[in-house]
Amino acid sequence: MQPIYVTEDDESIRELIKMALINFSYEVKTFETAEETIAACDSCLPSLFIFDIMLPHMTGLSAVTLLRSRHDTKETPIMLLTAKDTELDKVIGLDAGADDYVTKPFGIMELGARVRALLRRSSKESTLLTSTDITLQADTREVCKGGQRIALSFKEFELLYVLMKHMDRVVPRDELLGTVWGYDYIGETRTLDAHIKSLRQKLGDDADNPIYIKTFRSVGYRFCEVKA
Repeated sequence: MQPIYVTEDDESIRELIKMALINFSYEVKTFETAEETIAACDSCLPSLFIFDIMLPHMTGLSAVTLLRSRHDTKETPIMLLTAKDTELDKVIGLDAGADDYVTKPFGIMELGARVRALLRRSSKESTLLTSTDITLQADTREVCKGGQRIALSFKEFELLYVLMKHMDRVVPRDELLGTVWGYDYIGETRTLDAHIKSLRQKLGDDADNPIYIKTFRSVGYRFCEVKA
């Protein structure tokens, strides 16, 4: 398996994460700066990035933006570590291209669960899903609308995959959270809403009257087949 890259300038936290992930049977490489992490990608790509947001020189958010612009890392899962616990900070991180975040202080078991979820969801399945003008190819993780490719983040792709796979029904919020994030996300449901909003924008869905992803208030979301 490819290693997990952990970037954290606090040595004690860096070593704690390293030992925890090693105990979970992962190969781990640690870095003090984002610049070192990005340089390491030239020789070996990781299976997952874990970045502290507040890093010296290049911040974790800047690193995420850079990695998402590279062809070889644009779909690699990225987790952010942050001492901030406000909704705005989390949304900024997700909008930058991160797939998940952990707020310090965090529990080792929670960290392990989130890592497993990201790695599990990054595995590719050979499945083609289609609607009238949208196609999703799971094995290449490509989404096209009207023949034009749409660039989606890791979590946006996973959400669209689940919704298109179950076009015949409304997918409950807790099912989406459990399937896409892979663990109990109670209390963080605004994360789902933020991803749905971003996904709608990329699909060209009307914010006030969406035609692809319909909201069923207090229940969940449904992907609707658009008539030609």
